Amino acid sequence: MSETDSFIEEVTEEVRRDKLFALMRKYGWIAILAVLLIVGGAAYNEWRKASEAAAAQALGDSLIAALEIEDATARAAALAKITAESDGANAVVSLLASAEAQNSGNAERAVSALAKLENAPELAPAYREMAVLKQVLLSGTDMPIAERRSKLTSLAVAGAPFRLLAEEQLAMLDIEEGKKDAAISRLQDIINDVEVSAGLRSRASQLIVVLGGKAEAS
Repeated sequence: MSETDSFIEEVTEEVRRDKLFALMRKYGWIAILAVLLIVGGAAYNEWRKASEAAAAQALGDSLIAALEIEDATARAAALAKITAESDGANAVVSLLASAEAQNSGNAERAVSALAKLENAPELAPAYREMAVLKQVLLSGTDMPIAERRSKLTSLAVAGAPFRLLAEEQLAMLDIEEGKKDAAISRLQDIINDVEVSAGLRSRASQLIVVLGGKAEAS
């Protein structure tokens, strides 16, 4: 390589370095910002996970402490005071509080707690529908039969998580109203449903026999 070629190559390399430094001065802040965002995002994600774990542990400790109380009334009162950070967790706490209120003989308080869950639009449908079903079961004949049928019918729709349980209770309402044939037909549909559980199929079959019918599996 001649001295001229070597000189040209050195000059070219120097120009490249100058351009690189100029680009770094002009756009280097973008790279620094990107690094800061990545590091900050990772730190925030770890903090969020730690916070959620701590909140879940605190909620679990509170529930255990409340459920270990021997007196049912005191258990219900302790559960009613617990609050969680998520709507779903609060719904679970409310369901537990309602069950304890029922166990302590305070059915009115239990039904009231369930009614609040039923009318909480921020909750997932499964929580609201569970509250409706438990409310109907707990209220019994204290709730007008037309209202019970309306609530249960709203649960007995395709794709609903408690559809078949609602159908079972609708059959019980048919029996209550003296509609034996309608009850048997509804119970037979439950038996033949592909999603029916073994326990529900057994209950429906036994009830058909009690009503004087014959359970037939398709």
